[in-house]
Amino acid sequence: MRLRCHTDGMKTKLWATTATLLLGMALVGCSGSSGDPVGRDVMAPVTMGVNELQGERVELVVGQALNINTESLAVDSYTGEAADAAVAEFTPGRIDSSAEFNPGVKALKTGETTIVMTNEQGGIQPLEFTVVVVPKSS
Repeated sequence: MRLRCHTDGMKTKLWATTATLLLGMALVGCSGSSGDPVGRDVMAPVTMGVNELQGERVELVVGQALNINTESLAVDSYTGEAADAAVAEFTPGRIDSSAEFNPGVKALKTGETTIVMTNEQGGIQPLEFTVVVVPKSS
């Protein structure tokens, strides 16, 4: 009987050691082999106010967004259009039940285009600026 207890103890230790090794290998496999940080392809948007955009040239990287702060005016009061919709697209601002989203421009492909924004609240001149889209660096 003593031998049997010793054998059972050895099996338990062997099983525990094997389980620990397998868990360790699984965790190493999950960490990734490249060493690159998570989210490395995420680009922060460029944020500018409507009062600083008139006549400006804004450089964006393909996939990056321009977040336009409407300052004291309603976020959904602006409409806009890109002269070359293949280069960049205008996204209107909107009010959701729980949040407000500023209008913006998303860079789609390398190139240059003019963006013209108008405001439904009369008396405000159209806002015109240029977006220059450059390729992502490797």
